Amino acid sequence: MKTIYFNMIDMTNIPKHVAIIMDGNRRWAKGKGLNVVAGHAYVVEKSLEPIIEHAGNMGIKYLTLWAFSTENWKRDTNEVNGIMEIFKKGIQQKLGKLIAKGARIRFIGDLTKFSSELQDGMQLAVEKSKNNEGINVTFALNYGGRDEIKRAVKQMIEDYKSSNHSLTQGSELESQDFEKYLDTAGIPDPDLIIRTGGEQRMSGFLMWSAQYSEFYFTDILMPDLTPEKFDEAIAEYQSRARRFGG
Repeated sequence: MKTIYFNMIDMTNIPKHVAIIMDGNRRWAKGKGLNVVAGHAYVVEKSLEPIIEHAGNMGIKYLTLWAFSTENWKRDTNEVNGIMEIFKKGIQQKLGKLIAKGARIRFIGDLTKFSSELQDGMQLAVEKSKNNEGINVTFALNYGGRDEIKRAVKQMIEDYKSSNHSLTQGSELESQDFEKYLDTAGIPDPDLIIRTGGEQRMSGFLMWSAQYSEFYFTDILMPDLTPEKFDEAIAEYQSRARRFGG
């Protein structure tokens, strides 16, 4: 695939980490008279690889994709089952191509809710790609910001108990002490978060690490997010002055 960069892009000011809230798959499918699952399938089969490849060629080191939230289990059973089949197919057929191109694959979220087959496929992708030095691609599956923090707190308390340390002894808890329990441990905070689909809210995405992220909301539905549209988000990011609270 030929990579196209807009003239507006400053290649010396590329964000290190971009995250995408992938919204609008169902509306895209309904607009075309298709079953809602077709929208999810299109993203996995057609949209993601060009975006990932483009981001990597641009110099972005980390790309996080929110594909399935903790609330998505509440959707129609047929849709959820269809999404699980799409995940299975994507892991089996798509991740291998990304890994072969040098991508490092990670997953965040409560993965224990997925079938053992899916979990095994995820773990295999992580293991196969662990030494890759290309773009780091993280898929957020069964992910919710509150759920991530709750699980982190629970694990931290369990660790403190097992080591006979008390959280009330007066020693201050530093951010880095807590961050190591998050799903995103070892991943830098996102510089830019893109949400497709027209909604202007975060829905709990990366609640801890998005503290100083820039947000970009677009009406483009996720199946229609092309590398060229991705560049528009990068150009908008580059036009802003980041102050980090200062």
